[in-house]
Amino acid sequence: MENKLGLIVKVFLLSIVLSLLIKYAAPSLMIPGTDAVALIMVLSPAIIMAIALFWRFQAQRQN
Repeated sequence: MENKLGLIVKVFLLSIVLSLLIKYAAPSLMIPGTDAVALIMVLSPAIIMAIALFWRFQAQRQN
């Protein structure tokens, strides 16, 4: 039970840090509002997750 609670607390704290970064640090970044930037921002989480899952699959297949 403590392990699940620890995971929830870690996710909650990471969420708080991420939201604070978005609120206070992101406006200082000069990112142009173009279609290419929007496409990169939308697709990058899925691409990162696909790479991570492929990497994990390769590691399991070698074992």
